[in-house]
Amino acid sequence: MALDELKAAVPDFAKDLKLNLGSVIGNSDLPKQQLWGTVLACAIASRSPKVLRELEPEAKGNLSAEAYTAAKSAAAVMAMNNVFYRTRHLLSDPEYGTLRAGLRMNVIGNPGVEKVDFELWSLAVSAINGCGQCLDSHEQVLRKAGVDRETIQEAVKIASVIQAVGVTLEAEAVLAE
Repeated sequence: MALDELKAAVPDFAKDLKLNLGSVIGNSDLPKQQLWGTVLACAIASRSPKVLRELEPEAKGNLSAEAYTAAKSAAAVMAMNNVFYRTRHLLSDPEYGTLRAGLRMNVIGNPGVEKVDFELWSLAVSAINGCGQCLDSHEQVLRKAGVDRETIQEAVKIASVIQAVGVTLEAEAVLAE
């Protein structure tokens, strides 16, 4: 199992990450599609080749072709949106918020899977990328759709652990050179 290999790669000083990785993925209450779509989108967003290589095959095996593509789409579109909307939010000139974005985001309206799943994946990627405006937007859509706070927090926990594992493994790879 790739998850076991990834956990084994986590150094002893980051034992908490190893334990958390096992619990947030291995003991998640999320439905399979939500879980593995979140894992895949976050593995992509983590920018860690090791994390992506280890988690992608299991994600692919647990997702339909449509969900697999949609999770990758969520990571892609949020990579763009998180930079754009975070920047607009951080600029002190409020006029930027009134300008038309002019960016294509069609996949958000028609992701090929349940809208709630795509929104959850987008929220998790936004957590990794640190875009408060996107986090608020996706959280509001999820809450209006009846998604409880525990489910939203579960996706954020997955995002935080995958990101931390990616950062740790990449740092160790650099230090080993």
